[in-house]
Amino acid sequence: MKKIITNILSLFVLLLMVNCQEDSFTFGSIDTPSSLEVNFEIVGKTDLAPNGDGSGKIKFTSKASNAISYKYVFSDGTTENSPSGYFEKRFSKPGLNSYNVTVLATGKAGVTTNTTLEVTVFSSFKDDEAVQLLTGGTSKKWYWAQDELAHLGVGQNSPDQIDVNGHLNYYPTYYATQANEKASTCLYNSVMTFSLNNEEVKFNLDNKGQTYYNGAIKGGDDNCYDLNTSGDKVVTLSPSESFVTTNPDSATQTRGTVMNFSDGGFMGYFFGANSYEILSITENRMVVRGVMPSNPALAWYHTFTTTPPSQAVPVADYTKLVFSDEFNTDGTPDPTKWGYDLGAGGWGNSEEQTYTNSVNNVIVAGGNLKITAKKEGATYTSARLKSENKFEFTYGKVEVKAKLTTGAGTWPAIWMLGQDYATNTWPACGEIDIMEFKGSEPNKIHGTLHYPAVSPGAGNTNSTTIANASSEFHIYKTIWSPTSVQIFVDDKLYHSVANDSSLPFNKDFFLILNVAMGGTFGGAIDPAFTQSSMEIDYVKVYQ
Repeated sequence: MKKIITNILSLFVLLLMVNCQEDSFTFGSIDTPSSLEVNFEIVGKTDLAPNGDGSGKIKFTSKASNAISYKYVFSDGTTENSPSGYFEKRFSKPGLNSYNVTVLATGKAGVTTNTTLEVTVFSSFKDDEAVQLLTGGTSKKWYWAQDELAHLGVGQNSPDQIDVNGHLNYYPTYYATQANEKASTCLYNSVMTFSLNNEEVKFNLDNKGQTYYNGAIKGGDDNCYDLNTSGDKVVTLSPSESFVTTNPDSATQTRGTVMNFSDGGFMGYFFGANSYEILSITENRMVVRGVMPSNPALAWYHTFTTTPPSQAVPVADYTKLVFSDEFNTDGTPDPTKWGYDLGAGGWGNSEEQTYTNSVNNVIVAGGNLKITAKKEGATYTSARLKSENKFEFTYGKVEVKAKLTTGAGTWPAIWMLGQDYATNTWPACGEIDIMEFKGSEPNKIHGTLHYPAVSPGAGNTNSTTIANASSEFHIYKTIWSPTSVQIFVDDKLYHSVANDSSLPFNKDFFLILNVAMGGTFGGAIDPAFTQSSMEIDYVKVYQ
C-alpha cells in the first residue's frame, strides 16, 4: 500500500510539472503609453478675464497611445483618477494662483508615462469665517453630536419640495436617529480634526480602526468594518452647487459653502461622498449634508459638536437575584411563575399558530423548557408563556439562555411587555424585545424597542449575527435602567437606546417566551415544516 501511494504521489507531481510547463500566463504586449497630450480649458476665460470667471475651475482632457487610465496630481495636495482622461478641477485658493499639474498615463501591467504643466487660474470664492470656525485658527476636534436627535439622517435631495410634515429638503425627512441610537456601533468612535497651516485646511479622521458603512455600499445592512483612515486629507472650499433654488426659505438654510475632501476623505459615516455642504456652523456645532453618489435623490445629514462625548453613564450593577427558573423539574412549567396566552387570531401580526398549554407544545424535560411549534394538519400549534400577574418588575438585568428553532417561518421570541397594556394600548405600553429570530435567516438575531415615538411596526431596532443559533445555547440579555435599555448576546452589546421620562420604560413589565409561526416578521413557512422547538436552560432577573 505504501508503495502504491508513493507511486500515485509521484505521478501527481509529474502531472503538475507538465501542466505548469504548458500553461502560459502573459499580459500580451506591454507597451508604455506614449504621445501623452494634455489640454485644458479655464472656465469663463475671456479677453477681459484671461484667468477665468472666478469659479477657479479648469477642465482637463488627456489622451495617450496605449493608455488605459489617467491620474492627475495637483500641487494643492489633491489627486484624482480618471479612466477617461477627463476631469474638471476647482482650485479654491482665493486670488490669482499658479499650480503644477502632473498627469500620469497608465498602460497594461501598470507601466506609466507622465508630464507636468503649470496652470494659472483666478478664484474669487472664500469663506474665511468657515475656516476659522472649522479649525479654531490652528486645530479643532469635532465629534458626533450623539446626544441630539437626528445627528445622522437621510432625506430627499430636492430643494423646492415640501413633504407632508412641512419640512423643506434641508432635513432628514426619511430617517433620523434618536439620541445615542448608534451607541452599540463604532460610529461614535470617530474623532475628526480640522487644522490650518499656511492657509491650507487639512482633515484627519481617527476612527479607532473601524468605520460605520451604509448598507448600500457594503454588506446590505449598516455595519462596522475595518478601515484604515490614517493620514491627512486636504480640504478645499467651494460654493454650493448641489442645486439651484428660487425658494427663499430654502436658501436661508444653507451657508452656501461646500467642503471637498481629497483622497477619499469622509466625515465618519461612509456612504460614498467626499463633499459636504455646510448648512450651519458655529464655534461648537456644525450641520452638513452630502449627496449620496450612488443615489443622488438622497442626501445624508450629519450633526457634529466640539464637545467630547461624555463618559458613558455607568450601567447599574444589578446583582441581586429576584426571579429565577432553571427548569429542573420535569413536567409542566411552574404555575407560580408562568401563565399562558391561549388561542389564535393572528396576535396582531397575521401569525398562523394557535397557542395552547398542551404538553405537545410546552414541557419541561431534561433541565430545559421546550416550546414547540407543530404542524397539525393544515394549521399550526405552539405555546406562549408569560409572567403576567406572577412576576412584574421595573428596571433590572434579564438573562435567558436559549437555543433557537429551525425552519423558515418559525419566529421564536424572548421579550417583555408593559403591564398596563390593557388600558394603555400598544405601543404606548412599551415593548422590549430581548431577542427575536427568523428561521429563514439562520444566525441573525434582532433586538428592538417599541414605543410611540417610533414607527410601531419597525420599532427602534438593531441586529447582529451569531454562530449556531439553532444548535447551541446562547445567553440573551438586557440591562434596563432609568438611563438606558441595552441588549446583548453572549455579553456583546449590539443595541442601546437612551431612556428618559418621555418613554414608557419606567414602570412594571412582565416576561414573555413564545414561538410564533409566519406573520409579518416570521415570513413564509416552509411547506416541509413539521415541528421545531426553542429550548431554554434558564431565565434569571437581577435587580
